[in-house]
Amino acid sequence: MYADQTAVLGPLATYAEPHAYDLCEEHSERLSAPRGWEVLRLVQDDPHAHSSDDLLALADAVREAAQPRQRPQPREPFEMREVARKGHLRVLKSED
Repeated sequence: MYADQTAVLGPLATYAEPHAYDLCEEHSERLSAPRGWEVLRLVQDDPHAHSSDDLLALADAVREAAQPRQRPQPREPFEMREVARKGHLRVLKSED
């Protein structure tokens, strides 16, 4: 809240916010604001508790990782012909 000269320090963000930054515990404890600003520290009841959003995101990630990966279909081989060379570089042209 730039206009209010207030820095709010709370739990990690659950969505992307362009004016918010996630800090580790050590750095959040040492956070200071510019002179004249107020720092509001929002305390979580249980810092180790996970929200339902966290658990759903974890479940989605596990489901996605468990999906079999499709391999790309091999391409048909085609003939290439060298048409020019300069040093270690070659210009190739397909026969198609």
